[in-house]
Amino acid sequence: MSPDAEVIVFNLKKRYTGVSATVNALVPLQATQWRLGYCGSLMSNGVPGMRLLQAIQLSRKPPVGRRFRIWHVRRDHEMLAGVFARDVLRLPVKLVFTSAAQHRHGAFPRWLISCMDAVISTTPLAASFVPNTTAVVPHGIDLHRFSSAGDKLGAWKTSGLHGSIGIGNFGRVRLDKGTDIFVDAMLLALPKLPGVTAVIAGLAQPQHREFQQALVEKIHIAGMADRIIFLGEVPAAEVHAWYQRCLVCVACPRYEPFGLTPFEAAATGCAVICSRTGAFEQLVQPGLNGALVPVGDAESLAHAVIDTLSNPAVAVEMGERARQRVIQNFSLQAEATGIGRVYQSLFDAK
Repeated sequence: MSPDAEVIVFNLKKRYTGVSATVNALVPLQATQWRLGYCGSLMSNGVPGMRLLQAIQLSRKPPVGRRFRIWHVRRDHEMLAGVFARDVLRLPVKLVFTSAAQHRHGAFPRWLISCMDAVISTTPLAASFVPNTTAVVPHGIDLHRFSSAGDKLGAWKTSGLHGSIGIGNFGRVRLDKGTDIFVDAMLLALPKLPGVTAVIAGLAQPQHREFQQALVEKIHIAGMADRIIFLGEVPAAEVHAWYQRCLVCVACPRYEPFGLTPFEAAATGCAVICSRTGAFEQLVQPGLNGALVPVGDAESLAHAVIDTLSNPAVAVEMGERARQRVIQNFSLQAEATGIGRVYQSLFDAK
């Protein structure tokens, strides 16, 4: 990180979230392109962060060769801190906000967004809710970390679980993520797919543990406890290995602003089956690299899973096309380049 950063990226939340994953992936790359500073919790890749007070102190004067410093924020409280620093403390900073929400923001967030100097939306739909969007820049995937394991049909052997083929659902275990929809679909599909095992990789926070336990009991009553497995929270450094082991990734949330997990899985060669929310319709090409199903429809999801896995060799081909889709349209480099254009436009403006 540069001691005289021209751009400071913020991640002021201790819990690891989708935003954290985005920052975690982008910051090391952006640090090769800009004099970059990072403000927030220690990242899983080992990059330490300064405290907010340190960012304020650093920003009292502009960096060498610039009239101001850019603060790139992604959460409401980070926007608020930026507005305070710029408009109350009168620091020479410009504020860039990334918006992923695919709904109308509340009154206070709308006001905060209106105060930004530039806004990046992650999808065209997200941009439609933000009148002052500067650019649409989709999230990108680290293609070095999320890479193909090679032999997709043989990769499941390294899981240590039953069966010969894996299907995965990744993300928090809770109602809005559709974990129950995935379980219901697997209870319908797996009896028709001998040799297939389903895994659910994600943390159930304390308020969602009763929800998870009800699903565990439902699976046990159905006699499928050895074929639908809760892995719990998988360390960030190991998630890619589970993507590589699975032949198919399912993402079936009831609502998602963007949804990185199927993009990451696709980068490793998984065929992708997703509900019609988030940015999934930009990733999934039905019949070519996966399938799209209505939100909340476990039966349609089960049919899509059965169709996709009825011929594993075809599923492998779909996964390769999904990988190519990510390489061509959703690389981390493309995201960093798009963000960089926004930074440069601010620096170039008179």
